Amino acid sequence: MADALVAEIEALGTTLAAARASVNRRFIGQGQVVDLVISSMLCGGHALLVGLPGLGKTRLVDTLSTVMGLRGNRIQFTPDLMPADILGSEVLETAADGSRAFRFIEGPVFCQLLMADEINRASPRTQSALLQAMQEKEVTVGGVHRALGRPFHVLATQNPIEQEGTYPLPEAQLDRFLVQVNVPYPDRETERAVLIATTGAEDTLSEQVFTAETLLAAQMLLRRMPVGDQVVESILDLVRACRPGEADGMKDLGNSLAWGPGPRAAQALMLMVRARALLDGRLAPSLDDVAAMAQPVLIHRMALNFAARQRGEDLAALIARVTMRVLQVEAAA
Repeated sequence: MADALVAEIEALGTTLAAARASVNRRFIGQGQVVDLVISSMLCGGHALLVGLPGLGKTRLVDTLSTVMGLRGNRIQFTPDLMPADILGSEVLETAADGSRAFRFIEGPVFCQLLMADEINRASPRTQSALLQAMQEKEVTVGGVHRALGRPFHVLATQNPIEQEGTYPLPEAQLDRFLVQVNVPYPDRETERAVLIATTGAEDTLSEQVFTAETLLAAQMLLRRMPVGDQVVESILDLVRACRPGEADGMKDLGNSLAWGPGPRAAQALMLMVRARALLDGRLAPSLDDVAAMAQPVLIHRMALNFAARQRGEDLAALIARVTMRVLQVEAAA
């Protein structure tokens, strides 16, 4: 590895440590959640935060907007929200001389960090309005392609789908989220710290660490980070093993799946293992990074079939079994 690249990676690691510390001052005690969301932004992707109301998901996104130095907008998804409320629309205006012309009014999607709050409370039609924005970083309104901000990230919050008034996200949209981040209940000590920090006269403030330009530079640097052949092969083996009937010797796992991850999952896993190594101050990812990133990258890109659900199988446990088998093979090779 060239000395210049090593120096750049080490400098970025220092900056990332400052960003994590700044976020953790306002979003207390959820280090793994913070690391996953920062990693997704470092990869240039989007994150889906899943958890019950009141766990701080909105506070986390608001804090990240400040720390990352991005221009942010927020959309509260409701059943009556329409696609034009997200993308914008053309209005017919009459000038002083009587002439008429259409003028495009930008919607809240025209920003750098979009918070899609309670995204699964909107109808599938409205949810699909984000598909082009998330994949191509542009939208088409009135036949005109309009570029979004650079960088462009969507951090969406989602209530558990068992709750009243929610709609499951379409598979195509789920696949566009780089990771799914489950936000759990805090432990007692964390909840005590949150209670004290958030019920006083003053709120803790975060400091800006990144700018849009430095975040874009960090995203390019991450893609230059070397990945060993063993890690590459383990990523391929793991993703392919999570498809029904794909992997030899894992038919018991494949027979439990209705559908599995596509090539985009392997791309996401490759980026996320690099991001985890960077956050840990390492110069290259390892098999441990693959094991740690497998569930957040894969869990929203797979589904159990009816028979597996009837048997009471758990998708997270299945991913853990596949990961353990694949990495044991790779480590022995």
